[in-house]
Amino acid sequence: IAQETMTAQTLIDRQLILDQITRYYYNFGKETKAPESSFYAEDGALILGTRRYEGRDGIQSAYGGGARPAPAAGEEPAAPRERIPFNMTVDNALIVVHGNTATSQVIYTEYRPEKKGGPVRMTVQGKEFATWVKLNGQWLYKERYVGRSEPPAGWKD
Repeated sequence: IAQETMTAQTLIDRQLILDQITRYYYNFGKETKAPESSFYAEDGALILGTRRYEGRDGIQSAYGGGARPAPAAGEEPAAPRERIPFNMTVDNALIVVHGNTATSQVIYTEYRPEKKGGPVRMTVQGKEFATWVKLNGQWLYKERYVGRSEPPAGWKD
């Protein structure tokens, strides 16, 4: 594909989108993190394989952000799982800006230890395709497709 016309604003917007992508992936490995849905527009969508999550509440539910089920009568609540920090890298970012919308493609790689403090190993690698919208000066995911090696149907840069 041909490169879009480059302006100073295009370069700034591309960097702002790359910064959002980087912050989103860094967020996964934090002990205390921002809600994943905060990186999305109110009407945004997350597509994980064949599952589609709509709106911020739906997106947060994909990350286990919903309420825990109440224990049955006489049962103790389940202990929360220990959160083990892990690392995500993002490579080969291709970001195309179209005014207040944009598209991006990145390759992501996840590195996790088997136990806290243990050595890390690569556990997942995939591709993310996303559309973006600029709202009140901030770039937010409009739709984020994860885990596909090929672009989603109808994809246009």
